[in-house]
Amino acid sequence: MTTVLSIAEIEAECPLEWILVEDPEINDALEVQKGKILSHGKDRDEVYREAVLLRPKRFAMLYTGVLPKNTAIVL
Repeated sequence: MTTVLSIAEIEAECPLEWILVEDPEINDALEVQKGKILSHGKDRDEVYREAVLLRPKRFAMLYTGVLPKNTAIVL
């Protein structure tokens, strides 16, 4: 997909999925506001593998669902 989408459009298009976003536009709090979907799916590892294959210069990984309590996020 080459169209720039807002975060609301991304969440609506790919509910409960991991999203690889190219050239994300972020706000002052470093939250993704817009971007292009490069890959998406239910399997996080598969979307990460796509990121390795595609090698985008600037990207973000998003999850459009709710993470379970006590989930640790490592950056």
